[in-house]
Amino acid sequence: MNTEELKTFIFLSKVKNFTLAAEQMFIAQSTVTNRISELEKEVGKRLFTRGSKTVALTEEGKIFLKYAERIIELQETSLEEINAVSAYTRKFSIGAINATYETYVRPLVDECLKNNTFTSVKVVLGHSLDLIQLLQDNVLDLVFSSVPLKRTGYVCEVFDSDRLVLVAGKGLNRYPEGVTQEELTHIPYLMCNFALSEVGAFIRSLFPKNYVFRLEVDNSSKLFHYLENGLGYSFLPYKMIKSELESGILEEVPLKDFSAPQVMTYLLYKQGYDARKFLENRME
Repeated sequence: MNTEELKTFIFLSKVKNFTLAAEQMFIAQSTVTNRISELEKEVGKRLFTRGSKTVALTEEGKIFLKYAERIIELQETSLEEINAVSAYTRKFSIGAINATYETYVRPLVDECLKNNTFTSVKVVLGHSLDLIQLLQDNVLDLVFSSVPLKRTGYVCEVFDSDRLVLVAGKGLNRYPEGVTQEELTHIPYLMCNFALSEVGAFIRSLFPKNYVFRLEVDNSSKLFHYLENGLGYSFLPYKMIKSELESGILEEVPLKDFSAPQVMTYLLYKQGYDARKFLENRME
């Protein structure tokens, strides 16, 4: 199998239509068909079920998709590292969840680039488990995660802890004296998908099973617009919204009969890797 077949497979899995895939990839539909057919021959399994207008991944296709994406990611990373050798003497590849990027990672990247002319930094934003996999695949050097990694050969440090606060748009809070856990289930809650962390488990435990949130997104920074316009309430890390609270854009809603857990950020890297070079901007 070659990378063009893998890229075509990944693209088709997203658009679910041979004609659309061909149009958006600027290739003939027969080329898409041939690449998928060749790939299925090499794998020895059907990767898609064909309908009259759309296709869908088979169970084998779903498994293969994860590995195809990792193969392409590894190839692109290796090419980036090869091309960076001549231009930069040092390269950092950093992974971070969205909630930690603005608070912790961006200031570190700013300082690193300002203080080290011959340094290249790659930042990958995503969910903790996806970033941990990239760390294990040697794509990333450091990961700022909401999920700890307990595996031999890796270091897992508590990088920081933060308060989890319930917030609403300034002047738009219907519970200035505080909200009870029972009242919380009746307000328009805007959910950030912290599904794979202690925070996500806590938030979901506050609501009935199969509860339908008014809005659900996987990027906490995307909630600001809706909060500012009074469209709901949401739990967010205090340091992430500190400036919005201080400037009066958002306001904190007190919790009456329950409390929220701390938001933990973990720093993950392989044993033997000098993480302090990035954290302290030391170039030797």
